[in-house]
Amino acid sequence: MPAIDCCSQPGLMPIESARETLLQALKPVSGTEVISLAQATGRVLAENVVSTVNLPPCDNSAMDGYALRFEDLASGLPLELIGKSFAGAPFDGVVNPGTCVRIMTGAALPAGADTVVMQENVDAQGESIRITCDVRPGDHIRRCGEDVAEGSSLLQAGERISVPHIALIAAVGVGNVTVVRKPVVALFSTGDELRQPGDALSKGDIYDSNRIALLAALAQMDLDVLDLGILPDNKQTISDALERAAKEADAIITSGGVSVGEADYTREVLEELGEIGFWKVAMKPGKPFAFGFLQGTPFFGLPGNPVSALVTFYQLTVPALGVMKGIKWSGPQTLQAKLLKPLKKKPGRTDFQRGVYRSDENGELVVEPVGAQGSHILTGLAAANCFIVLARESGSVEAGDRVAIEPLGVPLG
Repeated sequence: MPAIDCCSQPGLMPIESARETLLQALKPVSGTEVISLAQATGRVLAENVVSTVNLPPCDNSAMDGYALRFEDLASGLPLELIGKSFAGAPFDGVVNPGTCVRIMTGAALPAGADTVVMQENVDAQGESIRITCDVRPGDHIRRCGEDVAEGSSLLQAGERISVPHIALIAAVGVGNVTVVRKPVVALFSTGDELRQPGDALSKGDIYDSNRIALLAALAQMDLDVLDLGILPDNKQTISDALERAAKEADAIITSGGVSVGEADYTREVLEELGEIGFWKVAMKPGKPFAFGFLQGTPFFGLPGNPVSALVTFYQLTVPALGVMKGIKWSGPQTLQAKLLKPLKKKPGRTDFQRGVYRSDENGELVVEPVGAQGSHILTGLAAANCFIVLARESGSVEAGDRVAIEPLGVPLG
């Protein structure tokens, strides 16, 4: 069966084009804040971090042992032990010819010493020692500034701060960093049938899983949220909420109301108050996804079906919100795996089937679909650890074929 050209279907945009449109249309939010290192994981630097000290700050020992002068070893005579050097309590004298100092790991190298011999290679007898192995000059010494030199730039503005970054910054004595301000994301669901989890259901009601899941995902992304709750299918109520969101937030996410039903008002209101960049994406699940701007504030309209909402959020909204946080999107992590069960597919939309991948007994990556693949079936997504990505132009695939997979990460993994 020949592949369908999605670009020829009015309004149905390939996911690659949709994602690129989002990334090009958005930019980091303005404003910065100063925070402590303990709060900085995952945040984006707004200023360079420059070291004002050397790391290590002085020559120090890499081993427990003895600090001495290398030239004294040529005679083969015992060396006199004249003191001790501990981390935080250095020896303040001088290692003169024929002498040595007991030294601990991390302790400052005493003046006059140029070599450290491990304690395992020393025969200590009272107040003197003999060396029992070959030694090289400068052994077991960490040099001042060998890790970081005073005045050097550690991290550049725009870098995302990781835990190793925090360790490095703390090691040079910097306690606070200037980072890009957190975007504020306004969020609401629409639907007369929606109820808050924990409330009683009447006939025809369902629980609002989308908004709750998105609140958790946004928290995992370390974003501030303006939660506007569940809105009824009322055009004026939705209009008021969108106008408030545009004034108070940096981005707006809605769930439901962007399809073509008689009560789907969100898209209608957005067209009246703002502009829609695109609507409907050539992806499955998740075709009815809307992106636009409302009074300059970006808007992401997610489908109402729960799996569709989370898949479009992960594939389209997460990269876009990353840009707003100051993070450059580098693309999804993609692996190749052998498919264990056949999958049905029609050409026309990129398919994100939910799957479980693992290494088999031969160390080869294998994957199989998990659960039913309907856009309303949450159990499969809950059990999955990856998406099986079937290209837009591809058809069905057979067991044994190699397929692309995307391991699930934050905020779904």
